[in-house]
Amino acid sequence: MNNIPTLSGLWTTRGEAEVKLRMGDSGLSAEPPVTIHQVFTSAVKRFGDYTALSWKDGQQLKRLNYREYYQTCRTAAKSFLKLGLERCHGVGILGFNSAEWFISDIGAILAGGFAVGIYTTNSPEACQYVAENCKANIIVVENHKQLQKILQVEDQLPHLKAIVQYKDALKEKRPNLYSWAEFMELGQNEPDAPLDAIISSQKPNQCCTLIYTSGTTGQPKGVMLSHDNLMWTALSTISHVRLADATVSQEVVVSYLPLSHIAAQMVDMWITMRVGGLTHFAQPDALKGSLVNTMKEVRPTAFMGVPRVWEKMQERMKAVGAKSSAVRRKVAAWAKDVGLHNNMARMNQYVPTSLSYQIAKKLVFKKVRKALGLDRCTKCYTGAAPITKDTLEFFLSLDIPLYELYGMSESSGPHTISIPEAFKLTSCGVALPGCKTKLHNPDEDGVGEICFWGRHVFMGYLNMPEKTEEALDSEGWLHSGDLGKQDQNGFLFITGRIKELIITAGGENIPPVPIEDAVKEAVPLISNAMLIGDKRKFLSMLLTIKSNLNAESGEPEDEMTPEAIEFCRRLGSKATRVSEITGSQDRAVYAAIQEGINRVNEKSASNAQRIQKWTVLGRDFSITSGELGPTMKLKRPEALKIYKEEIEEFYKEVATPLTPNDPLPK
Repeated sequence: MNNIPTLSGLWTTRGEAEVKLRMGDSGLSAEPPVTIHQVFTSAVKRFGDYTALSWKDGQQLKRLNYREYYQTCRTAAKSFLKLGLERCHGVGILGFNSAEWFISDIGAILAGGFAVGIYTTNSPEACQYVAENCKANIIVVENHKQLQKILQVEDQLPHLKAIVQYKDALKEKRPNLYSWAEFMELGQNEPDAPLDAIISSQKPNQCCTLIYTSGTTGQPKGVMLSHDNLMWTALSTISHVRLADATVSQEVVVSYLPLSHIAAQMVDMWITMRVGGLTHFAQPDALKGSLVNTMKEVRPTAFMGVPRVWEKMQERMKAVGAKSSAVRRKVAAWAKDVGLHNNMARMNQYVPTSLSYQIAKKLVFKKVRKALGLDRCTKCYTGAAPITKDTLEFFLSLDIPLYELYGMSESSGPHTISIPEAFKLTSCGVALPGCKTKLHNPDEDGVGEICFWGRHVFMGYLNMPEKTEEALDSEGWLHSGDLGKQDQNGFLFITGRIKELIITAGGENIPPVPIEDAVKEAVPLISNAMLIGDKRKFLSMLLTIKSNLNAESGEPEDEMTPEAIEFCRRLGSKATRVSEITGSQDRAVYAAIQEGINRVNEKSASNAQRIQKWTVLGRDFSITSGELGPTMKLKRPEALKIYKEEIEEFYKEVATPLTPNDPLPK
């Protein structure tokens, strides 16, 4: 493949190499390429006194403006160089979102290294794999807990020269271990000239960041992203969703999604930098309940949530609604009806100006937005995993359209985004300006593999030529591995994932997500549904019940959510815990699940797509137990391993009267 002239120089797997940029002749794709340093200095010039980063330290609000932010990043870069950071070697960052995370990331890039986020949920072995793969010279950790992971594998990291801890006092003194203050002190009085020489030698078509795929299939791959990948994608996104410059009106975002994921980096760091926006850091327990409080304090203008975040909000709001008076419930139901009708009309390019909508807005919608901290938010996004139509319609009925976006680490984040003027339910929008989509090998329904082209397409996987050749074809198109179709207006609809396709023993190809979503919609008690049936004679399903999360560990508890308990009450079941349902195989609940599955089966396209058996698991899926990835996406290969016994139980040969050696029990 290296000899194919059309691909000449478009990709590489060497950290120090340069690539040919996918420049266009006009429009955004022809924009001159720039480095991160060029964009940062331009932001300082234009927005120097504007707040760039803010966070709560106890009760105190701390801030850094763009000028201070830039100078701090330069100091960090000098400190990295003093600790021995070599060109094209990694700086691993392992911790929750914070100013120090951003400063370490940008400092590493300015110093000529690679910024490398490491998932906080990683085991010591997984941390070791990433640190070794990127030849990390320095690892920045949040606290003692994360430090322990690195110390466990330190002797297997030949390139490691220093560790920096950015939160809490150090519990032990060790050589080459620094507190954040000690680390920043190192570069304080270093001369500018060596750093400036490194910065001026950087080119837009060189790698600056590695995003490690979360390894849902095989070992994580280091996605090499160039300065141009990040800066051009940010520019194209800003143009598409029409973000304002801070001089007009400052955009505000809350940073809480894992920064080792490209979606969070693109929104929280790079897009915000290009428009002079403000990024506020949430508390580390954001996903365990404190996020809404932060949102109400900060009142972001744009908010990105993975589907699980929106689903949890939906569950909480339903639980609150169930406890309100009959009159309030009636008003809310009427308003939601008006909201859904109005927004569906707007989606179809018809803008009704009904009096009932104005009343509903005043009575209900404004209050709901205020309660969620979304009263200033004109852009609510969802992405990184599939979202159900039920959740989209729920928020649409509350006058909160969720704009779906779609992309991958290999496309520097977004490829398509829905916007108010181009919005269809269950579609993830149209391609960003300067980007192209094509469907590879479409079937008779127009469904094919989604392929991308544009300056957002990655450089290659670090030191993995075979994997890179699998992802990029001979013309340089990025193959996503996702299946989808486009309508006549260019709206993209995802229908499934090639690797997720279930191919039954009878050879039937079945995308699992639509069936899983249908079951969750039919039985609101269900939190996660996972379809099984690859190389099997029939389909079966693992189900989990909606339960509360432990505020400390984030693990699912036995106690069900108020919404789930309410559902059981309506069936005549007194259960309040998952174990009460599974332990006794609660007749009312199990009958309701079977009825819901029957309704789904009735709509199935063929007999092969009917769910024949199912079981309810003793606890919900979670990140800590391994079934969900960092963005709450289902890790199917992991779940298959974890529930191997339950799955095998589905497919045990049933004894029949014709098998006398294994007679039926009386």
